[in-house]
Amino acid sequence: MNLEEQIKHDIKSNPVILYLKGTKSMPMCGFSSTVVNILNAYDIEYKDVNVLEDPNIRVKLSEHSNWPTIPQLFVNGELIGGCDITVELFQNGELKKILGLEN
Repeated sequence: MNLEEQIKHDIKSNPVILYLKGTKSMPMCGFSSTVVNILNAYDIEYKDVNVLEDPNIRVKLSEHSNWPTIPQLFVNGELIGGCDITVELFQNGELKKILGLEN
């Protein structure tokens, strides 16, 4: 499986996946840390992918998502967005619905 196929597989196979600088246990930038903190506030399981491990991940991910910045949050195979969008959705309550946490 090449890198592009791996990214597509990971996004499809994981209900919630976050591509970030660093890991969920040790984010390496403020924007990544903000999104990790939001997801952790909901106490949900999610896969994290460290784009710093291989610069090609970032290139192929941005080609796939058509989104230039990191972090990138995907839920159920769909790009939600980066830090600013995630913060806005968190603040207005929409993220809870997107994550399926609202009854």
